[in-house]
Amino acid sequence: MSVETTALRPGYDMSRVIKGGWQLAGDHGPVDRATSIRDMEVFLDAGITTFDCADIYTGVEEMIGAFIADVRQRRGTEVAGRVKVHTKLVPDLGLLAHIEAADVEAIIDRSLKRLQIEQLHLVQFYWWDLSQGNAQEGFEVLKDCQQKGKIAYLGTTNWDVAETRPFVDAGFDLVSTQVQYSVLDRRPAAGLAGWAGANDMQLLCYGTLAGGFLTKAWLGEPDPGFAFENRSLVKYRLIIDEFGPWERFQELLRTLQEIGDKHGVSLSSVATRWVLDQPQVGAAIVGARTARHLPMTLEVFRFALDQEDRAAIHGILDGSPGPQGPVFGLERDRTGRHGRIMKYNLNTRPDDTVLGDANG
Repeated sequence: MSVETTALRPGYDMSRVIKGGWQLAGDHGPVDRATSIRDMEVFLDAGITTFDCADIYTGVEEMIGAFIADVRQRRGTEVAGRVKVHTKLVPDLGLLAHIEAADVEAIIDRSLKRLQIEQLHLVQFYWWDLSQGNAQEGFEVLKDCQQKGKIAYLGTTNWDVAETRPFVDAGFDLVSTQVQYSVLDRRPAAGLAGWAGANDMQLLCYGTLAGGFLTKAWLGEPDPGFAFENRSLVKYRLIIDEFGPWERFQELLRTLQEIGDKHGVSLSSVATRWVLDQPQVGAAIVGARTARHLPMTLEVFRFALDQEDRAAIHGILDGSPGPQGPVFGLERDRTGRHGRIMKYNLNTRPDDTVLGDANG
């Protein structure tokens, strides 16, 4: 069994499962920093060469940087050079109206310093509110940083076609768009995937396991409501609400489990494989915190869904359309249930509070 790879551009290959970093940031439970850094090497040696992070994932760029520096010191530059890091540039909402070009480049320089590398492999751009400030100027700075050799490739995150098209039309070469995509949330299939294909962009998909809800741990469990301290679970419990009633979600889990039993893999691997098989999907971002999650993470590469499997899954999905509207549209509404649990100023205020709870 080998880990599947794909090329975002000729000469730039990445693993089709990306090790996510959001779960290593704050608000997701305790993290053993030393163990997390050490375990990154286990993923690298297994063929999971690509790591996802962001400037707003508190402490995660630094952790990946420590991992790369340690591998470089012990095993040399060739092994350390196998690591591909996809980070993000997400200026705080409170700064958008006044952010300047020098501020954007300073964020890039900070990521380079944190990650302890000479060039960022992929920077994924996001602007909380396109009605504020000058997002195109921000992109121009990133393009200038490319020309200076600080960045290899550019992408976006959490935008649909309407938000992304103006930048493509303006001549920016965007290789990817990172979006939420799972059996529960198929919003990218409504238009973004096809448009991305026509514009040589691949989808990098997070939320494929819905923060852990698409695991056997939730099979047969009663509806927990929203009483979670982990903000990630609140976020994805809201997505389940959009998908359908809890019993329909349980029906989906049972179907995924039956398919997993047939192939000798977990229901989570079935859910991830389904996403990887969707048009224009380059990779799935999986929040596997430690090396003990690696065997299950690798399962996705040792089986294939057949026509019967796909029909069984779609038999459930056809009756549960899931979240509607544009990609990240529900989350972008800062007055709605999804938007009120977000934190918008994590660079300047890591302890930023959410605007409200999920019950209102």
